[in-house]
Amino acid sequence: MNRRFALAALPLALVALTGATRPAARSAARPAARPMAAAPLGDTVRVAIRTELGTIVCDLDHAHAPKTVENFVRYVDGRRLDGMTFYRAMHLAWGDQPNGLVQAGLRGDPRKVLKPVEHEPTSLTGLSHKAGTLSMARFAPGTATSDFSILLSDMPGLDATPSASDPSQQAGFAVFGKVVEGMDVARKIWDAPRSPTKGEGVMKGQMLEPPVKVLSVRRVALPAPAAVSPPQP
Repeated sequence: MNRRFALAALPLALVALTGATRPAARSAARPAARPMAAAPLGDTVRVAIRTELGTIVCDLDHAHAPKTVENFVRYVDGRRLDGMTFYRAMHLAWGDQPNGLVQAGLRGDPRKVLKPVEHEPTSLTGLSHKAGTLSMARFAPGTATSDFSILLSDMPGLDATPSASDPSQQAGFAVFGKVVEGMDVARKIWDAPRSPTKGEGVMKGQMLEPPVKVLSVRRVALPAPAAVSPPQP
């Protein structure tokens, strides 16, 4: 496949691809968010995603994507993400490998999912879809809840394109952090076995079998700034 065409087509495909499984219709109201932990949010919030294949440490960019990060931290502090799974590995056949993403989340679980978060496009945040970035999964803009992807490669086609004619391409997807340790674990998840039959439409063949379980997601302390030595006389 021609790489230019593939990148241009990617956002159209991912409108269907990166959304979490649609929850079944229900009359019950969404659960109220638990109070945030006492620790305030600085410009960067570090979290550790402990999976059965190892730990992925991520820095969430509160300075540039505050609403998206605050939403994610509500799930973390409420321990709502404990027990979720990485359930999808999208492999793209073109470009340098690995090329694609892995996706995790609650998949619309009505017991744990909170109210959707307001969309923060990359045209507003100044962030971009680079290898190692975290990006919110969604259907239409403003429908993202818990599900997110970790990119194994650069995917600029997922950035907001305000000049595009398609509303979804105009909005793009919301980047809100990056992996700082554990990309080897993300690669293990990406390399995990996939079902040849599970998944609907273009997602067929992308679903992990079995899914990779997440044991816990917790805030962790940022490293202390390095001491600056005084100038020598």
